[in-house]
Amino acid sequence: MNTTRLHSILFLGAAFALGGCGKPETPAEPPKMPPQEVGVVSIAPKTIEIFTELPGRTTALRVAEVRPQVSGVILKRLFIEGNDVKEGEQLYQIDPATYQAAADSAAAALSKAEAAADLAKLAVERRKKLAANDVISKEAYDDVIATLKQADAGVAVAKASLETAKIDLEYTKVMSPISGRIGRSYVTEGALVTARQANPLATVQQLDPIYVDVTQSSTELLRLQREVANGHIKTADNGHATARLSFEDGTPYPLDGKIQFSEVSVDADTGSVTLRAVFPNPKAQLLPGMFVRAKVSEGVRENAILVPQRGVTRSPKGEPTALIVGANNKVEQRVLQVDRTVGDQWLVTKGIEPGDRVIVEGLQKIAPGREVNPVEMTSEK
Repeated sequence: MNTTRLHSILFLGAAFALGGCGKPETPAEPPKMPPQEVGVVSIAPKTIEIFTELPGRTTALRVAEVRPQVSGVILKRLFIEGNDVKEGEQLYQIDPATYQAAADSAAAALSKAEAAADLAKLAVERRKKLAANDVISKEAYDDVIATLKQADAGVAVAKASLETAKIDLEYTKVMSPISGRIGRSYVTEGALVTARQANPLATVQQLDPIYVDVTQSSTELLRLQREVANGHIKTADNGHATARLSFEDGTPYPLDGKIQFSEVSVDADTGSVTLRAVFPNPKAQLLPGMFVRAKVSEGVRENAILVPQRGVTRSPKGEPTALIVGANNKVEQRVLQVDRTVGDQWLVTKGIEPGDRVIVEGLQKIAPGREVNPVEMTSEK
């Protein structure tokens, strides 16, 4: 054995001997982690106004189709299409020549009838004295009395004929039956129109105020009635619910309306009920047939529990759940019953009590049963 190898063996043996004389070291315990910090919101009951968003269509308050009452040729159109017109404003002029002649003829016939009545009256006065003195027979006197009555009847017929002729002459001026906005004209000058024809000459629609018809399911209507009956929702004192509108592109309409009535029957095909709201429309921004979305006020709910949506998740069963900071700052999981969204919050009907601290931040780092460090969230966060 060479000297170098012998020295190596002796060195290793000495090292093992020294190592065997020492005590084994105890591994150090890992440091205890502090509780996870989470953001919480303390729940306090509030009084809120409940709104339901429903689709709807605008409808003119009044619609009048303008039709001629007499036949003739249109001489003039006296309005500008798309402008506002007043009730009683003349829209068209029908050729009045034949109707003027008929009125003149009726006036002449009345004059003739009145003259005949005057003669018959004089004859009665003359024969009255003769009959009193027995100069003429009673039959002769009765004849002149009958003649006078016939003359008076002729005067009445002539007056009625003249009145009819005047009415027809007046009808050659086609007037607007209501105030509103008139659409396009379906006839031009020179067109022949007939009395009470099926096709209108034009249409006038009253746009201020304007109706908005929306539909609500009968199920929702029954639920609302139950909540009002149970005292969960209080309606306005005047009994008229408030409604707000937004256009199809989401732009809000600046003026509020009122629900005027609800349909008395349920549509058998859709199971819905029609609600009609009335909105002021001074600038004619709402036009008939427009699609809108109406937010209908269902009333005021007192002691409502609102939970931020970011603090509510879904379980594998699809149930809404929330994590609560309970006693000793331990995390608890609650299954909730939610009614609807109110802005960025859920309206909760069961599962959350006033004073509960709902975790809204740090949900991914915690689990039920763990101790946490709750930090109250402020509006700035």
